[in-house]
Amino acid sequence: MGLLDRLRDLVKKPKIPGLTIDTPGVEIVAEAFDPAEADSSVLARSPAWVAEAPAILRHHLKLPPEKVAEAASILAQDGWELREQGPDGDLTLAHALRVQTLDALHCAQERSRMAGLAQRLGGDSAGWDALQPSGAST
Repeated sequence: MGLLDRLRDLVKKPKIPGLTIDTPGVEIVAEAFDPAEADSSVLARSPAWVAEAPAILRHHLKLPPEKVAEAASILAQDGWELREQGPDGDLTLAHALRVQTLDALHCAQERSRMAGLAQRLGGDSAGWDALQPSGAST
């Protein structure tokens, strides 16, 4: 995502105070773990997703333990927080989290970015899910 895209997002999609990656009572409203399924289809088939409301976008990554800090540093530049979840064989399970308003284009861009980052670091990106407060509204 380029600087112009980020500026446009800031202007037209202001963050709504209150939702953080640590907000309690959120539930999964969409999930994409099949790389063959388009993100637009994932969002379209989700009856619980509220398009106008912010969501926690959570990417599921598997990274070599020695690369977790590097991944966290890279992701932090664009407002992502990387949280380790625990070991998975020789790799470490981690979640990259950020609050944003979801749309298919940005979900697809971020999915591609996470897959590229994980691959460069010797890991894998399993997919993403989105969480919103129960009964989310604008």
